[in-house]
Amino acid sequence: MSQTADAELIWHRGKAYRKGYTTGSCATAAAKVAALMVMRQQLIQQISIVTPSGVTLNLNVENASVQNKSAVAAIRKDGGDDIDATHGMLIYAQVEVNDRTSIEIYGGEGVGTVTRKGVGLPVGVAAINKTPRHTIEQEVRSVIGPDKGAVVTIFAPEGKERAQRTYNGRLGIENGISIIGTSGIVTPMSEESWKRSLAIELEQKSALGRDNIVLVPGNHGERFVQQYLHIDPEIVVTMSNFVGYMLQEANRLNFRRVLLVGHIGKLIKIAAGVFHTHSHIADARLETLVTHLALLNAPHELLQQVYRCLTTEEALELIEQHGYQSVYQRIAEEIERRVTAMLKYSTNKLICDVVLFNFDNQILGSNRPVELIMEDYQ
Repeated sequence: MSQTADAELIWHRGKAYRKGYTTGSCATAAAKVAALMVMRQQLIQQISIVTPSGVTLNLNVENASVQNKSAVAAIRKDGGDDIDATHGMLIYAQVEVNDRTSIEIYGGEGVGTVTRKGVGLPVGVAAINKTPRHTIEQEVRSVIGPDKGAVVTIFAPEGKERAQRTYNGRLGIENGISIIGTSGIVTPMSEESWKRSLAIELEQKSALGRDNIVLVPGNHGERFVQQYLHIDPEIVVTMSNFVGYMLQEANRLNFRRVLLVGHIGKLIKIAAGVFHTHSHIADARLETLVTHLALLNAPHELLQQVYRCLTTEEALELIEQHGYQSVYQRIAEEIERRVTAMLKYSTNKLICDVVLFNFDNQILGSNRPVELIMEDYQ
């Protein structure tokens, strides 16, 4: 069981919504405790890690075993009040310590394999995302020291069956779950409580006298804004999937400008008039790409190829090969138009800007020159 501070609860109308932790945190904790058991040659029943978001988790260890240079341990996934397909399952790590200095990370039974481009990992590798890979390596290294190496295998016996309840197949991840999580913490998506907590942050910015705001879908967007647009993080607010709601709240609070920054696979939905971007609500990513490519007179062959892609990242390569990168500016302009149309009956004339990027943190398109946008959000 995880033990987190009271600050990790979301309160709404007197009810507490409990946060959980990701498969990435489970894998990290399992790898750390397995490494500790090898080094100490003893069983350990509880392990502590600090997630990338700074939250400390104290987690119970299950099914632990240790031999001479190898150990296995499992951590049970807890999604808090955001129950998903992986909630309650065991995530295992086997760690074999050796005399080499490298740490190698692999996926075993029940961890999916990447078979298509577009998910931020090379084809053929285990679906263990970049942040969990980093935290696993970091924690194992902290245990074994600089002079030893390790082979870490993450596996989940229930993974193949559980993955059938996810979108992994549509993303080209086969035969198992993904080990994911950029913050390490699962925030409950009970809409009323979660939306209200996001709006409170907007209210705080407004109370400080801010008249411009940057809205991002999540951690990736937040990092991109700081590292590549060099915008003050004090004006950055997470909107999650609630684009329409947060725009309406920004409008209510009389912000003058709002900048939407995000991966094209998320924000492109707005260009189709989809203002709640969770995949369970609607998905028009590839259809929107095809539409705007067609408006640029792209060849029918390209339109067919893009339509058959599983992800927008996969489509980006095709678009670049055919030289139609100008489509991204068109999409950014359409997002701006959709936002303006949604708020047209408001007395507050909120000005919207848009910046789209890809998994490699490259700016794809914007509704006006990025340099001018950056000046207006300093």
